[in-house]
Amino acid sequence: MGVRRAAKGVGDFLSETVGDAVAEVILSLLACALLGCLALIAYLSWFFSPRLTIAGVGLLSLFLAHGAWRTFRTPAKRRRRGFAVLTTGGFTLIAMTALFLLLYATGCDCL
Repeated sequence: MGVRRAAKGVGDFLSETVGDAVAEVILSLLACALLGCLALIAYLSWFFSPRLTIAGVGLLSLFLAHGAWRTFRTPAKRRRRGFAVLTTGGFTLIAMTALFLLLYATGCDCL
């Protein structure tokens, strides 16, 4: 009985280890592809119109700054509505994407 339990434990350990390794490779490839797409978008945007690229980055910065301000300021007694919900959600999405890229794309040697 002890041998069967030990063999089952070793098999479970190997299965979990291989699953973790495969998940890590998939997440790294996904992060590398996302980083490549972001770089391609920036390159194509600058190629077609540098002025519009700078204007778009400025508007995106204002959008994210408003979202960060609404996220981290002391909450008011009233609820968030309209544009504040949009900017807060956008800021949260960008922050989570940046965290994902920081964790998984740091070892990306494709660029």
